[in-house]
Amino acid sequence: MAGAPNARFASQPDAAPTNVRYQVVAWLTLAAAIAYLTRNAVSVAESTIREDLGLSLRQSGWFMGTFFWSYALLQIPGGELAHRRGAKLAMVLFTAAGSVATLCIGLAPGLWLLLTAQLIMGAAQAGLFPASCYSISHWIPLARRTFACGILTMGMQVGAITSSILTGRFIENVPWRWVFLVYALPGVVWAIAFLMRFRDRPQNDPSVNAAELQLISPIPQDSHSRSENRSAPWGAIVANPAIWFLCGQQICRGAGYMFFASWFPTFLQATRGVSVVGSGYLQALVFSGMMAGCIIGGWLTDWILNRTGSLRYSRSGVGSTFLFGCSMLILAAWFVESTTVAVGLLAAGALFAALAGPCAFSATMDIGGDHVPQVFGLMNMTGNLAAAACPILVAELFEWTSNWGLVLLVFSGIYLAGAISWAFVDCSRKVEHEVSNADKEHVT
Repeated sequence: MAGAPNARFASQPDAAPTNVRYQVVAWLTLAAAIAYLTRNAVSVAESTIREDLGLSLRQSGWFMGTFFWSYALLQIPGGELAHRRGAKLAMVLFTAAGSVATLCIGLAPGLWLLLTAQLIMGAAQAGLFPASCYSISHWIPLARRTFACGILTMGMQVGAITSSILTGRFIENVPWRWVFLVYALPGVVWAIAFLMRFRDRPQNDPSVNAAELQLISPIPQDSHSRSENRSAPWGAIVANPAIWFLCGQQICRGAGYMFFASWFPTFLQATRGVSVVGSGYLQALVFSGMMAGCIIGGWLTDWILNRTGSLRYSRSGVGSTFLFGCSMLILAAWFVESTTVAVGLLAAGALFAALAGPCAFSATMDIGGDHVPQVFGLMNMTGNLAAAACPILVAELFEWTSNWGLVLLVFSGIYLAGAISWAFVDCSRKVEHEVSNADKEHVT
């Protein structure tokens, strides 16, 4: 079987490169959009669900945050599944299960089933992005990986924006339960189509010709096979300081993002007198800033890498600069009275935070090598633990102070801490090097 693809490639050496790699990015981006469509519907519908089921503000905080506990804790197991069994199997299973969980939210009669459905959804989506990054590391050349990550994260924001705009409108016209019943369908369709079309590696896809394979320069098959058959080098991963600083910035970005994805519509309703529909549109504006940041950040990071050849400038330099800018913009929003100006500043802050997102995805590939699912899973686990805690802590902060404005000061400080963390991320500290050095010391 291994010889057949090589013979096929050798027979057409002068052909123009095929474009299957772009189709792969499109598949992964669509999966990200579907995931964020379902998870962000909860925040817009939160006040409606809370009133309909008679939940308290604290109970609603637990409801919104529960997703992120299973989502965070199963990042690493989800990444391990993608690494050992392939991204295709992992993504099909997780996306289909996420659709089932969305259906359960629509059918939930009370708090406990809502919490259970959120736990299932978090577990279902946990391996999605480690698997996506693993696929990108095999399908996309190094010089274009950050832009591909930007496209992937753009898909997240497309799903979030679509959810913000449509969910409020749906709730105006149909019971909130029907929203989740409808949102459960796209994931099922995607999983079936993805199962039929996707291949884990370009050399296994009959649509890829020799020119595209040479352009991609994937991880050698024999190297991959050896890595699949051995345990992840967790000692080297945990001992790498760059990974922990990478986790530190992800904690700050995860908590900050979760404010916009959970309490932000309620924040606008409570402090600015915005309607449920209006808060959904304003949340969509913020997500639009994030979407633009994903694309620009991916392009800018690759441009800096290609111009300077420096991973430090294109990773930690980009991340630190833009998270600091985000912190200052959120701080500025605290001082203004105008809803329009405040939301504009927050949207700009969200854009700056998103500019620092694609370089974090690329940093996991730079540091992780063929252990991208494990490194990405660890980074995303810590970030989503912070995201899980965020809705609960915001609710508790409001219960103690009755001051929604104080929330902005807290998140300005959080993003500042993220900028400081980025400054210490050294992408030249690769896991393979740590393993190699450990092996040498063992032999010595």
